[in-house]
Amino acid sequence: MRGDTAGQAACSQQGTATTYPWVASYPPGLVWDQQFTPRPVYTLLDEATSGHPDRPCTNFLGKVTTYAEIGSLVNRMAAGLQRHGIGKGSKVGLLLPNSPTFIICYFAVLKLGGTVVNYNPLYTVEELTHQIKDSETELIITLDLAVLFEKVEQLLQSGVLPRAVVCSFPSLLPATKSILFRMFKGRQLANPAKSPVAHRLLFEADLIANDGQFTPATIDVENDIAVLQYTGGTTGTPKGAMLTHANIYINVLQSAAFAPSLETAQHRVLAILPFFHVFALTVVLNFGIAKAAELIIMPRFVLDEAIQLIAATRPTVMPGVPTLFNALMNHPKFKNLDFSSLKYCLSGGAALPVEVKERFEAVTGCKLVEGYGLSETSPVVTSNPLEGLNKPGSIGLPVPGTIISLRDLSDPTREVAPGEHGEVCIKGPQVMKGYWRKPEETAASFVDGFFRTGDVGMMDEDGYFYIVDRIKDLIICSGFNVYPRRIEEALYQHPAVEEASVVGIEDPYRGEAPKAFIKLKRGKTASKAEIMAHLEKKLSRIELPAEIEFRDELPKTLIGKPSKRALKTTQTPEPQV
Repeated sequence: MRGDTAGQAACSQQGTATTYPWVASYPPGLVWDQQFTPRPVYTLLDEATSGHPDRPCTNFLGKVTTYAEIGSLVNRMAAGLQRHGIGKGSKVGLLLPNSPTFIICYFAVLKLGGTVVNYNPLYTVEELTHQIKDSETELIITLDLAVLFEKVEQLLQSGVLPRAVVCSFPSLLPATKSILFRMFKGRQLANPAKSPVAHRLLFEADLIANDGQFTPATIDVENDIAVLQYTGGTTGTPKGAMLTHANIYINVLQSAAFAPSLETAQHRVLAILPFFHVFALTVVLNFGIAKAAELIIMPRFVLDEAIQLIAATRPTVMPGVPTLFNALMNHPKFKNLDFSSLKYCLSGGAALPVEVKERFEAVTGCKLVEGYGLSETSPVVTSNPLEGLNKPGSIGLPVPGTIISLRDLSDPTREVAPGEHGEVCIKGPQVMKGYWRKPEETAASFVDGFFRTGDVGMMDEDGYFYIVDRIKDLIICSGFNVYPRRIEEALYQHPAVEEASVVGIEDPYRGEAPKAFIKLKRGKTASKAEIMAHLEKKLSRIELPAEIEFRDELPKTLIGKPSKRALKTTQTPEPQV
C-alpha cells in the first residue's frame, strides 16, 4: 500500500496499523492487513475463461454467450485493434451502453496496454468534445445505433475525433430478435458505410476477422493507467481520475473479501447500472467476471422491463443505487416476485435511506448492504460485511488495506477525535494515481498522503463509518451546520414519501435555509402542513425546511443519484411554509 508509514502516523489517534478500531469489528476470517498482489486487470477474464470456459458470461436480451466465446472475441478484437496502431498508452474511448460489446472492447484495449476512457452515451456533442480533447482520445468505439453514431459522426466531421470503430447492435441479439429489430426498428440504426466520414471508420466485422493472435503488452501494474474515469470530483469540474491496473485489480479483491460466501461460477449478477460509471465497472463487470458469474445485462434501465428480467432470470447478486431499489419496491408487481435466489444486494453511489433498506429487506428477505466509494478510489472504500454486523445508516467498515482519517473541516492537517464530524480522507492501494494533466488539482486533493473526499463523516466506537453529508451540500443556517441528509432521513420515515432531496436556498434572515423536494408514493397524498408536523417531531427548529415543493419526479444523474445541482437550478419559488 502506497504511503503506509505516513498513514500510520496521521492516524495515530485511531490506533496502530493493526489495531484500528474497525479491525475488531471484522467478521471471522476477514483480515484487514492481508496482502494483495496486483496484476493486470484483464487477468480477471483470462482466469475465468480458462477455468470456466463453458459457463455463461453474458445474457443480453436473451442471447447467452459463454466465457470461452467472450474470451475469443476479446483476443480477436485486440488483434484487430493492434493492426490499426492501438497499443501501449493509446487512449481508446468507449461510447457504449451496457452490452457484451463493452466487455469485449474493454478487455481488448487493456490487453494491448491501452487506456480505456469511459464516455457517457447520453453526453451531448459539446460534452464529448471537451472530454476527447482533454483525454487525448484517439479512437472511440460505438454501436451502429443512430442515437450514438450521429454524435460520433459529428465529432469526426469537426476534426475533434481522429477515428472510430462501429460495432453491430443487431448482432448482439438472438437470431430472431435480430431479424425483427432490422425489420421493425430499422430506423434506429445508422448506415455508417454511407457516411461522409466512412473513410475514417473501422468496422467490427473486419477487426475480428482474424485468429486472435496478437503481441501482448508488458504492463507496469502500479503505473500504467487502465481507465481514465471522468468525474466532477469535489469541485464539479470534470477531470480524469487515473486508475492504474493495480488500483482496479486490488479493489476487486478488496470488494470480494467482504462477501466471502459468494462462490466462483455459481452466481448471476444483474447488470443494470451503467458500465461507464466506475461503481458498475468494479462491482458489476469486474467483480462479476472475477467470480465467473453470468452477467444479466440491461442496455438501459426501464422499470417494467427490469421487473420482468428479475422474474425471468432470478439473479443472485444485485448491485444498485438507492433510487433503483426504491423504484423497484414501489412497482406494483415487486412484492409478488420470488426473491429466494437473491444472496447479495449492494447499494452504493448515494446515501441509502434507512427506511429504504428496511423495507427492501422486509420484502425480499435479502440483506441490503450499503457501501461507499468514489471515482478516485476505483471506487470501493467501505462496506458493511455480508457476514457480520450490518448497521443501518452506516457505510460500514474500511475494506482491507484501507485507512480512513477524519480531518478537521477548517484545518485538514488536524485529525478529529472519534465521534466527531470530519472530512473523510482515504489512503489505500485503490486510491488513484492522480488527475490527468492536472498536477495542481491533484496536489490540492491530498493531505498527508490521504485523498480528500469532500464528504463529512464520523466513526462510531466500533469503527463503523457514517456519511453525514457532502461539504458542498452543507447548509449554514444562522451560523449552525445543517446537514441535508438528516432531513432527508426524517422525510423518508413519512408513509407517503417515496423520494426526498434537500438543498440550501438563500434566506433573508438565516443566510441559508433548507428546502425539501418530495415525490409522493403512487396513490398517496400529503400536504405541506402534514409533512411539517411529521418533521417537527424529529428535527430541531433550525433544521426544519423553509420551503417544501412537491414534484412528480426528482431529477437524477445517469446512475440514479439524486441531482441536487439540477434541483437548485429548476426550483420553483414558493412562499415559506
